[in-house]
Amino acid sequence: MRISPAGRRPLSPGSRAGLGAAAALLACVSLLELADGREPHYVGLMAAAPFLAAAFASWPAVLAAGAGATALGIVFALAGGAFEPASVINVLGVVVATGIAAGVATLRQHQAERITELTKLASVAQQAVLRPLGPQVGTLPVAGRYISATAAADIGGDLYEALDTPYGVRMIIGDVRGKGLEAVRLASIVLGSYRHVAYERADLRAIVSDLDRAVARSVGDEDFVTAALVEERGGTLTIVNCGHPAPLLLRRGKVITLDPPAPAPPLGFMPVVRPRVERLEPGDRLLLFTDGLGEARRDGNFFPTAERAWRLLGHGRVDDGLASLESALTDWVHGQLDDDIALVLMEYTGPQSSMTVPAVPSWEVEAPRGA
Repeated sequence: MRISPAGRRPLSPGSRAGLGAAAALLACVSLLELADGREPHYVGLMAAAPFLAAAFASWPAVLAAGAGATALGIVFALAGGAFEPASVINVLGVVVATGIAAGVATLRQHQAERITELTKLASVAQQAVLRPLGPQVGTLPVAGRYISATAAADIGGDLYEALDTPYGVRMIIGDVRGKGLEAVRLASIVLGSYRHVAYERADLRAIVSDLDRAVARSVGDEDFVTAALVEERGGTLTIVNCGHPAPLLLRRGKVITLDPPAPAPPLGFMPVVRPRVERLEPGDRLLLFTDGLGEARRDGNFFPTAERAWRLLGHGRVDDGLASLESALTDWVHGQLDDDIALVLMEYTGPQSSMTVPAVPSWEVEAPRGA
């Protein structure tokens, strides 16, 4: 490993690129001057070198490029035999351009540092909202994954959670309309409400009503949150869907789309949901995802999620499956996603003991007899 001398920092990639571009420009102008003869006709063009460096480099690198341009300008002026007024003006123009370019580079660097800091703070806020999942929630192996559209993308409002409650393992996945800190704020409201009411409400429909009121109190008329809520209790899977992409059930090499019995609007629009109930088999896996997965495309062709889900998600541990899906998805879109994606993969391993909870939906557990 090469260690830099004390007090010296290696140049950043931007500074190296800026200095390289400025050096190339100065070399071209120098060759043009040499080919034109002794009279300095193109010294004024060297003023472009510090501005070119300022587009990429920090202000010290810009000053270095400007000093090199000034020195070359003086050399060519002296080579002409004497300092003529035009040569003096050109050299002074290079000096003035260097000062202006250094100021521009300083402002650009300050703005870049501020944007980087704000992005970092927003990412920390999002990570605080989206707690890590798994590897086990209750009796179920569970894994979650958040895939950002690009390294510089705005943070989104995708959300997920999995909780071991008295009513079974409950999960939610959702997508807030919009981007940025406002979307993260609304996602935190939804998750905060869910983490409370998931332990208190026996009926998933009551949870939907609570979340809908929380969203309605916190957003404008055109804002909303799509969401799917899932409960696993004693091998029975119950799903309610509020305008969200339907989960996928992976069973014995097949992929089953768990569409709701009737469509319902997103949270914030007073959804009235009808649950879908499925009996799970040992080895079944359930994929929850946001619409960024459905919108991922290459050359107009959407990623074939249903066709490839079993091959990608049906092996190894659940986190291995999500890693395979992310790799295949990134390869399909050549690393250019249009939207962030949240993924949750759960596996049902079968009854854990003879004292398994009765396999009935949560809202029937406390229902009156004969209801």
